[in-house]
Amino acid sequence: MTVTASSFSAASSATGIAPKRFKQVFRRYPAGVVVVTADAGLGPVGFTATSLTSLSLEPPLVSFAVGTTTSSWPHIERAATAVVNFLGAEQQALATTFATSGIDRFAAPTSWRRLPEGETVLDDVAGWLRLDIEQLVPAGDHRIVIARVVDSWLDEGRSPLLFHDGAYHSI
Repeated sequence: MTVTASSFSAASSATGIAPKRFKQVFRRYPAGVVVVTADAGLGPVGFTATSLTSLSLEPPLVSFAVGTTTSSWPHIERAATAVVNFLGAEQQALATTFATSGIDRFAAPTSWRRLPEGETVLDDVAGWLRLDIEQLVPAGDHRIVIARVVDSWLDEGRSPLLFHDGAYHSI
């Protein structure tokens, strides 16, 4: 299907394009899959995200988005630190678990531990970044979290999990 400028204008309104069209456009854009975990003192929380972006090398900054209507948001809002867990190509079930509402995402079979500094990290992931949260930026129905990378670990032999057109894929 060829998308033309008129296709977009027909679906737009005074506030921008329609949510359905917005989702349709971004479903076609492949993204890496991570699980963001944090603990603001009330126990671990986590959610699946495809919004991770590197922002700066000096200092090393990343960003990710979290919806303000999600169960994780009040915890992220209060957290000083977080961990980005990079999922491997074979970890679709873990991505689905952390994308599911109304369940204990850290219950078995999820395997996790605490880093020496206290942050929650998932076991057997393809890598992780330990973050100090520096800024929360309002952005519509989400907040953009800007964080400094203070530590990392990477299993360089693993392929990443990708999300494209509503499904998980690997390279």
